[in-house]
Amino acid sequence: MTIGVGLLYKDKVSMMLAKPNGHEAFEKPVFTGSFYFNTDEVDALWQFLKDKVKVCYPIENFEWEMREFGIYDNNGYLLQFGQDIATLK
Repeated sequence: MTIGVGLLYKDKVSMMLAKPNGHEAFEKPVFTGSFYFNTDEVDALWQFLKDKVKVCYPIENFEWEMREFGIYDNNGYLLQFGQDIATLK
């Protein structure tokens, strides 16, 4: 499996750009990835956002040791938020 990922860092902020995954269909050329945000409070963020946005996929633990969820912004772009499982309280 090939994973297309780009990482941007500035001070304490990092952003990962990734190509579409199995959670989203690819229909036409646009920005064809997602915006991925690392957070220290993924469960609290999920509780705050889940009833206010269009959800792509609900919060879950993944095999790559991240707990994450995906939502769409007002332009239809996929925003993913994740926390390293090892840092969960």
